[in-house]
Amino acid sequence: MKRRDLPVIPLSAEPIRPEVNPATSSVQHQLDPVGPEAGPRIGLVTLGCDKNTVDSEHMMAALVGQGARVTSDVSTSEVVIVNTCGFIEAAKEQSIETILEACDLKDTGDVKAVVAVGCMVQRYKKELAAEIPEVDLFLGLTELADLIPSLRNRGLLPEADDLVPTMERPLRVLASETPHTSFLKISEGCDHSCAFCAIPLMRGFHRSSPASDLVREAQALRDQGVKELNIISQDTTWYGRDRKRIDPNADLLPGLLRALLDKTDVPWFRLFYMYPSGITRELVELLASDSRLLSYLDMPLQHGSDRILKAMRRPERRATILEKVRWLRDAIPDLTLRTTVIVGFPGETDDDFRELLDLLEEIRFDRVGAFSYSHEEGTAAAEMPDQIPEEEKSERLETLLDLQREISFELNLDQVGRRTIALVDRVLDDDPEFAFQARIETQALDVDGVTNLHPAENVLPGDFVEIEVLDALDYDLIGAVRRKA
Repeated sequence: MKRRDLPVIPLSAEPIRPEVNPATSSVQHQLDPVGPEAGPRIGLVTLGCDKNTVDSEHMMAALVGQGARVTSDVSTSEVVIVNTCGFIEAAKEQSIETILEACDLKDTGDVKAVVAVGCMVQRYKKELAAEIPEVDLFLGLTELADLIPSLRNRGLLPEADDLVPTMERPLRVLASETPHTSFLKISEGCDHSCAFCAIPLMRGFHRSSPASDLVREAQALRDQGVKELNIISQDTTWYGRDRKRIDPNADLLPGLLRALLDKTDVPWFRLFYMYPSGITRELVELLASDSRLLSYLDMPLQHGSDRILKAMRRPERRATILEKVRWLRDAIPDLTLRTTVIVGFPGETDDDFRELLDLLEEIRFDRVGAFSYSHEEGTAAAEMPDQIPEEEKSERLETLLDLQREISFELNLDQVGRRTIALVDRVLDDDPEFAFQARIETQALDVDGVTNLHPAENVLPGDFVEIEVLDALDYDLIGAVRRKA
């Protein structure tokens, strides 16, 4: 096997369907350990968003580079690391439950130490240390560089002379059940001060990664078989603005995308978290010019009422949203648009909610992620008057979801009869009708629907195939393979 500079190593070559908790988007799956055969066995559990997943993959790579074996099977691990999420109350509750379950393994299993890291620890380290003294080490996001020395000081990692050779140390250990799809986190933190969001309290202000480092990471992922790269951050359109203030020649997002296209051979790039206010004409023209930039855009709105958008401290208003959608659809007629919205924000009236529904009906987003407002301490919205009762929030959410279900079904019907390229994600061993689960360009991993495919020969997970869409459901599609792409 040819050595690669800073490779990306998947934890397992076999795809395994995960159990997904929609409250935190946590993924639990069992994978074989990666790392030196004799190294200590370290189990890592990731909770929260895809940005947390990338953090965990870098963490696991650092541990492998220091002689550890990493795995997601915590029951037989000597050290358990829980990468926590603190975004909403449900996520915090699950993080605490997971930490306590790991602590229980110190009494019943091989676990010698439990480590809690990540967003929730960054924000509540002192309180967590007081409430859960069974945890051996708490490290916030700004302290992750201390993970290796802290484990070594406790005798839980080999000494320095036992390290893995530099050329064999991975950049990331892929913790995905679909190793042909991965994420490229291009920046950290956020400069926006949305009234409902606690992210800046945990991850700080916006910091962009150097474009050269991102290109190198993307190509390393490609070298290990990644065919779809999801570009993520808190606000992807904001990329490079911080570096531009220091270096006039620094790349903004269009420059980064051009570098990724020119210097890697990743077949599919998919853009997430694209704030409407940051979408420029240059960016739209670039998206329309290269088929490797998928005709798919995730554009979070959060609401459709200017009054609520102002109260939320969002950087755009209804007119800006409609203008940017018009730019995009004029340039990319087959564009798939995804958004996220919040119902029940403090002070939201029936008229405000109606404006949100009207906007969704006018734009007709292909995909909508909808959530009830979650009260988060320390945010501006937590102190606002006119908090909406939970029952009313639930009713509004159901109304919105009913509307979007109709829109989604109608748009899916437009796909029937179409021939298009699909990326095969997994084999469906126990399904009597379908053999494979795949996604076409309009479907992003985990957050959108899927395309179920009838049996076909010589098809494997990670293959691109040309399919014909045969039928449509509310969110999913049904298709048949016509040929290998």
